[in-house]
Amino acid sequence: MRHWGDPSDRRGYHHGNLKEALIDAARRFIAERGLLGFTLVDAAKLVGVTPAALYRHFRGREDLVAEVAFRGFTQLAERLARALAGSGTPLERFTRMGEAYLDFAEKEPGYYAAMFAARSSEEGAPGGQAPPDSAFGLLVEALKKTFPDGFGTVDPRFVALEVWALSHGIAMLDAAGQLPRGPGLPDKHDLLRAGVLAIVHGATGPKR
Repeated sequence: MRHWGDPSDRRGYHHGNLKEALIDAARRFIAERGLLGFTLVDAAKLVGVTPAALYRHFRGREDLVAEVAFRGFTQLAERLARALAGSGTPLERFTRMGEAYLDFAEKEPGYYAAMFAARSSEEGAPGGQAPPDSAFGLLVEALKKTFPDGFGTVDPRFVALEVWALSHGIAMLDAAGQLPRGPGLPDKHDLLRAGVLAIVHGATGPKR
């Protein structure tokens, strides 16, 4: 990953779109320093404006982080949708969604951390219900298409939550450098694939 962390590394505003420049600055700070590693003053310095100018677009720091999270969920949903729309069998496309998820978490750490900040919720969905084109909604629909016979009495949303939890856990372990590696151990993509199959088989298998 490229390290840019010095706030003197100003780029991209020059009387352009200040809101977009601030979102990008926040994303970069989060990627380099973590969610608590910057202030609005830092973001203002990075894009070369006064702190007062920020309040034309954002009420405060949490508002800016929430916008970064929104952009992250939007980009993730787009990548999952592309994977789902690709060639191959339903299971192959579903597997590529998992690969796309892990790749996004690795390559966009700023977005990913903001997305799962304590106060963030996916696209601000009212009542906690994810819209059909959200990342979670795409995952539910992909499960239904990949396994048209369903999961017996198990709600597909429950299976989707298990798959998401597994994906998120692997992504976080990988980002922290705590995912065990070595001879005989699977890489993160193989681990996710095996885990998803175990979850699905557990949901579709015989119930006592």
